[in-house]
Amino acid sequence: MRNQDGDERHGGLSERKRSVLKNAVLIAGPTASGKSRLAIRIAEAAGGIVVNADSMQVYDVLRVITARPMPDEEARVPHRLFGHVDPAIAYSVAKWLADVDALVKSPEAARKLIFVGGTGLYFRALTEGISQMPDIPPAIRKKWRQALLDAGAEALHRELGALDPRAAERLRPSDGQRIVRALEVVEASGRSILDWQGDRSQPPVDAQSARKIVLAPGRDFLRDMIDRRFDGMIASGALDEVRAILALDLAPSLPARKAIGVPELAAFLSGEASLDDAIARAKLATKQYAKRQETWFRNQFGPDWERVQPDRGKS
Repeated sequence: MRNQDGDERHGGLSERKRSVLKNAVLIAGPTASGKSRLAIRIAEAAGGIVVNADSMQVYDVLRVITARPMPDEEARVPHRLFGHVDPAIAYSVAKWLADVDALVKSPEAARKLIFVGGTGLYFRALTEGISQMPDIPPAIRKKWRQALLDAGAEALHRELGALDPRAAERLRPSDGQRIVRALEVVEASGRSILDWQGDRSQPPVDAQSARKIVLAPGRDFLRDMIDRRFDGMIASGALDEVRAILALDLAPSLPARKAIGVPELAAFLSGEASLDDAIARAKLATKQYAKRQETWFRNQFGPDWERVQPDRGKS
């Protein structure tokens, strides 16, 4: 990274390099595949700490509906970065990585850290860092999003070609969202989005020394686990959690309002669906999400990731 004068930030970068975590354990996998059970078992054997790497399990209130570890599981080994974010906050991978950096720099990093979750981008950020993007003023964001509605993606692609031809060459003329993002960045910062993407932060985890595991369950096994787990969520108070989230009157666009199970059970609570229909929709949404996760892990994780069959148990 460079400062506004173009000088390398040697001090900050060196500090981050001194904090790179060696010999971490990374456990990824689709939802309901048994990740938490494996993480706790490894943590117990190693005297380690389980660290959340799931974008929905960061939120307070939503313990059951996001399959966060239960209090009895948290009592077995220390858990970090679970349920520590107010659901009114739009948490991001950058904020999560900052929390991980603080953990890696703390005395707790002397113990083995076991990162577990289903959010692929979190694992990529752990081992590769992330691109630092500029803040976009609301007026600029509103301007280009409205322009997309008014003029369409192809017209904005031509405009991007004039402002940032390198980025335009990388984007399809029909890819409206990415075109808008590139236009926002170049107007707000005067730099191409490609330049920003090239400035990656120092990753907090040393990928070479880490043990990397991805659970790869059979499809029938996973579908059965998803069905059984959601039935257990209903029995364990998922409806009460959804009532609590709705009572906060949060914007529907916030991530916590979009957690799988929340919109579906909210439809039941509002009288728009029967409970059976809401449960069926939530189970289907979970299975669709698991399929997307499996595709991501298959395409993004290389041969240095161990593919293992899970034991039966909680995700």
